[in-house]
Amino acid sequence: MFIDIPQGKDPIGYVWGEMVPGIGPAAARLATSVYEHTTLGLREFEAARLRIAQINGCLFCQDFRTDRDGVKVEADFDTAVQAWSTTDAFDDRARLAAEYAERFATDHHGLDDEFWDRMRAQYTDTEIVELSMCLGSWLSFGRLNRVLGLDEVCVLPSHVAG
Repeated sequence: MFIDIPQGKDPIGYVWGEMVPGIGPAAARLATSVYEHTTLGLREFEAARLRIAQINGCLFCQDFRTDRDGVKVEADFDTAVQAWSTTDAFDDRARLAAEYAERFATDHHGLDDEFWDRMRAQYTDTEIVELSMCLGSWLSFGRLNRVLGLDEVCVLPSHVAG
């Protein structure tokens, strides 16, 4: 971690809640609202979220799986996300969500008319806006956690050395 956390403080709670009280709690509400209020299907949501996590390199975000009433994507879903352009595990919406996530994070200036025609064939304008807001949230907050080293202190058990 690249910032000092007082002894006994939870790093995530301290950084996101106490260090910058005018910004952190509001950012945390945005970060959680994309999970609480999404209307997107679980597979396209997770395809996009995991692709951003892979690009950001955030250990926690890569290990986390969204749970919707006890339902999660399959254990090897992250492998399919890495191979989004060729996997047979995705329908058109999930594949396009992963592609959009990658291009949003790495080549947003390259989103051309051909891409938008494909997006509009699969997603409504409302869904495109919602997915875009989710991507922005994941890109910024996952990258923030990775850059500050917070992803190393909030990793799930599968990333803890035994």
